[in-house]
Amino acid sequence: MVDLERYPILDLESAAARRVIEAARAQRRESGACELPDFIRPEAVDRMIADAVALTPAAYRSTGVGSAYLEVPDFSLPADHPRRVIGPYATGVIAYDQCPPQSALRRLYEWDVLMRFIEAIVERGTLYRYADPLGALNIAVMGGGDELQWHFDQTDFVVSLALQSAVEGGDFEYAPLIRSAGDENYDAVGDLLRGGRGRVARLPMRPGTLLIFEGRNSIHRVSPIAGDALRYVALLAYDTKPGTTSTELLRLSRYGRNG
Repeated sequence: MVDLERYPILDLESAAARRVIEAARAQRRESGACELPDFIRPEAVDRMIADAVALTPAAYRSTGVGSAYLEVPDFSLPADHPRRVIGPYATGVIAYDQCPPQSALRRLYEWDVLMRFIEAIVERGTLYRYADPLGALNIAVMGGGDELQWHFDQTDFVVSLALQSAVEGGDFEYAPLIRSAGDENYDAVGDLLRGGRGRVARLPMRPGTLLIFEGRNSIHRVSPIAGDALRYVALLAYDTKPGTTSTELLRLSRYGRNG
């Protein structure tokens, strides 16, 4: 499935692999995001899309509003404070346990070679696949009228694989490293939430692209989608600790069930 000529990940100690890893690390450090275009071969992308289409009727739909901090707004703050601003979201999700064990995407996610490659790029020590039966691997399904509000992630990094783009919209937009552990930078975040575009970068959907994104400090969204074509993106979950799972509340809100 992987283009091993462009991404020689079978031997991470080889000179060719080291060049790829160092370039990816540099991109991640500078912008908080690392794009690996054409990581998956087109024929493998087609297989993954076919699997996703077959699973789409079982996707769980969720809609509502949420804050940029993925928490209940603090109403003691001023009305225009970033922690009180909310935005709409609408999306569908196919859970890990709905992906057949022999499906192309699940085989890719469960491949240790891929995990070791990502581990080398993110530079956070040993990685482990999520132990969550629903959240370890997801396929986000979005169509006309869907979007995902501006938000920060509650994990250090997210790995995604673009499968199919929408006809219009559905771009991944983000403000690189807009905050840090020591500075929330509320002025800049507030300006962005009010519509400011000065710090916004856009990553168009390119099927086959693997994206490693540090979303804890880079606010991001999926722009509103138009048209009939569905947008499919796979989300591959890893953590620096073994046995990591989601909370029951998160499972209920995201998947409509606990297990």
